[in-house]
Amino acid sequence: MTRWERERGEDASRAYVARFEELAASGTDLHGEARMVDAVLARGSWVLDAGCGTGRVGAELARRGHRVTGVDLDPILLDAARATGLLTVVRSDLAELDLPGERFDAVVAAGNVMIFLEPGTEAAVCRRLARHLAPGGVLIAGFATDHTYTVDRFDRDLTAAGLEVEHRFATWDLRPWRADAPWAVTVARAG
Repeated sequence: MTRWERERGEDASRAYVARFEELAASGTDLHGEARMVDAVLARGSWVLDAGCGTGRVGAELARRGHRVTGVDLDPILLDAARATGLLTVVRSDLAELDLPGERFDAVVAAGNVMIFLEPGTEAAVCRRLARHLAPGGVLIAGFATDHTYTVDRFDRDLTAAGLEVEHRFATWDLRPWRADAPWAVTVARAG
């Protein structure tokens, strides 16, 4: 069971969907992650939105011309992602992800995906995500730094999965990384 499943029930998932609908309706900019990822990719890239939630990031990447597959375990969030009509949606635990023959130019894990995994599965998730990258593909992940899963552990898990960290930022709008940043956005590349 993932941390997300343990800490949130169906009502919390519905509230999460409603919260982002309200933010969008109010005009809040919800696309910082997609802008950053889009800047890294070539036009028409294949993208895996790992832990896609409502499909917010993946749908925006699709609007920008990328082909996106979203993966999540929460059926309520997946229904919201499917309703966008902009991405292919797959229900799977990231620690067991297996999309035979599917290789992506990028894997995106935005919105604290790494810290909502079942503790102890982070390395397995990094390996699974790395296996779905095309040669030279990038994994871009962002998560809060105030949890037990640290940036140093993430770096070790990425390296063990055959990925090399290229960049790290303190925010999705590319503010420089610093050790005391409350957020880490990492760009790692497959060999």
